[in-house]
Amino acid sequence: MFTGKNQIDQALSALGDQLAAKIAPPVDMLICGGAALNLLNLVGRTTVDVDVLAFIVHEDSRKLRAKTAKPFPPFLEEAVAKVARDFGLPSKWLNSGPTSALELGLPDGLLERMETRSYGTALTVRLLSRYDQIHFKLYAAVDRSGKHYDDLLALKPTPSELEAAARWSMTHDVSEAYKGELQKMLTAMGHPDVARQL
Repeated sequence: MFTGKNQIDQALSALGDQLAAKIAPPVDMLICGGAALNLLNLVGRTTVDVDVLAFIVHEDSRKLRAKTAKPFPPFLEEAVAKVARDFGLPSKWLNSGPTSALELGLPDGLLERMETRSYGTALTVRLLSRYDQIHFKLYAAVDRSGKHYDDLLALKPTPSELEAAARWSMTHDVSEAYKGELQKMLTAMGHPDVARQL
């Protein structure tokens, strides 16, 4: 359980130290959810884990590509386990739960909007931008509400951001039932015009 930004930073710094001690390739990963929101000072709340959306691959000096974060390589699993033990964290405090979203596509331009943090020489953490968090949080809020809906409201999305996020989310769930629930939620948020445009 992380109660805020400082604890997340400490765990990631410790993970960077563990990875640096190993003879292994450096890790470059994109995180989303509550941990990223805390690190970007967009939302301050307790979160139980750090969600890895993707590993980032450098295809050349400029081009980046996102690839699935499943499975974690063994050297990363070992480092995660050591940090869990040292800090009293759950074994899956760093996990790839949301990585399946890659299969249906990321919002256009996401990789250009990431914010980057370095934790030593062996760990680079990319943070999903506010704009892209709105996309993921809107999709999750329709499906599961709760903290995702609260996070979405805290991000104060504009009508144009909500429309873009809604249209992207509808590529992940093309059912009429999803569209109906999405329109209901947007209307409840005070954006009936956005709902009607879908």
